Amino acid sequence: MDSRMFSGQVGLNYSFNLSDGQELVDTAAGMAKLSPTGFVVLSVVLGFIMTFGFLNNFIVLLLFCKFKKLRTPVNMLLLNISVSDMMVCLFGTPLSFASSVRGKWLLGRSGCSWYGFINSCFGIVSLISLVILSYDRYSTMTVYNRHGPNYRKPLLAVGGSWLYSLFWTVPPLLGWSSYGIEGAGTSCSVSWTVQTAQSHAYIICLFIFCLGIPVLVMIYCYSKLLWAVKQEHLQH
Repeated sequence: MDSRMFSGQVGLNYSFNLSDGQELVDTAAGMAKLSPTGFVVLSVVLGFIMTFGFLNNFIVLLLFCKFKKLRTPVNMLLLNISVSDMMVCLFGTPLSFASSVRGKWLLGRSGCSWYGFINSCFGIVSLISLVILSYDRYSTMTVYNRHGPNYRKPLLAVGGSWLYSLFWTVPPLLGWSSYGIEGAGTSCSVSWTVQTAQSHAYIICLFIFCLGIPVLVMIYCYSKLLWAVKQEHLQH
């Protein structure tokens, strides 16, 4: 057997056993298990994040629906961030919360893939929305707009953020890398430690296109925005 295939299989075996009906096993995570007190603290923190994160974002959604004056183009991006964060609190955090209460991952391989996928997907949606928002603030400040509110571009941006996120988070479900257990053994994410060329390629692409470039774009936009504000201030 090819040594790379063997090492990759070992990595996968560390993340999962191959049956959903059996307990999820992760050797690396098992060695890093928290103490009972640690799991209690983790459960409290996750419970707080889950409860208040959902309530805060739900209130934002209610206010957006109730007050028409809040439905501005730029607020569509803020609403998109709020919705993605609320979805994490609904469909992601409860799984890690329940697992932390029990001190182990409870939902097997399929549940681990689901958790890793939705957290990655919603997280990238929020990040890309922040990037688009930074560009919108930069362009609004530096380009004079003679027209009224335009909802078409923000709606396209919202849809684009979801498509972009799905483009990068679906591949592990189809075999390009995978989602596996991580940390204290009560949550899942991309299988960072699997030693295969495919996994390494995916992680590099994920880092470049879903972290590096977005952060650089935000730094550029806000730097130019600050420069424009400074120049405006000097002129007055």
